Amino acid sequence: MAKTEKKVIAIIVEGPTDEDAIGSILKAYFSSEEIQFVVIHGDITLQKYVNAGNIIRVIDEQIHIMMNRYGYHDADMKQIFHILDMDGVCILDEDVREAKQMTSIKYYLDHIETPDVGFIRERNHRKSDILFKLSHTTSVHRIPYRAFYNSRNLEHALYGIADDMSDDEKMELADDFAEKYEEDLEGFLRRIGSADIAVRGTYQETWKFIQNGHHSLERHSNMHLMF
Repeated sequence: MAKTEKKVIAIIVEGPTDEDAIGSILKAYFSSEEIQFVVIHGDITLQKYVNAGNIIRVIDEQIHIMMNRYGYHDADMKQIFHILDMDGVCILDEDVREAKQMTSIKYYLDHIETPDVGFIRERNHRKSDILFKLSHTTSVHRIPYRAFYNSRNLEHALYGIADDMSDDEKMELADDFAEKYEEDLEGFLRRIGSADIAVRGTYQETWKFIQNGHHSLERHSNMHLMF
């Protein structure tokens, strides 16, 4: 191994504030492993060229970019954890409602309003198909893989804030969260395992839950199963 004798856990996240919020916490908890974040700078499941048929190859490419950067080999890799936002994509088409006066999408606990219903319905179908694929994927390039979700997104799940936020607001919240819990791992585990956040059941049961009804718009997470 190039840098350490520790095995490597790769953590795929959408943006830098995701890493800011939980990076130091994960590194403290998994201190016997080397943690490397793969920051996509966007939602990999919503890239125009990505679909359920090629998502595993796309993830494999991202992992190997990281491995090449740090000089890791396949034998160095222990696990891939992929943290995803649900974005309400598992709701029925009828719960995506037209609001022509709006200029952007608006999320509620039981529906979505948007000026472009067709676009959001197509987005939901494509991403939900990809999430179904990922939830049943056990390895990527022979590296054990598991996908974990936050609903509606990380800010909603961890902080209880459902409103849209600026990047600066997300950064401030992430820094505060990390500062609070990086020295309090037990407190963090209680937080993400609490009844108002954690979905109970096995890994597959938590995925079945989030893909039904309006759950992908509500405040839920299965990240507690990572620990």
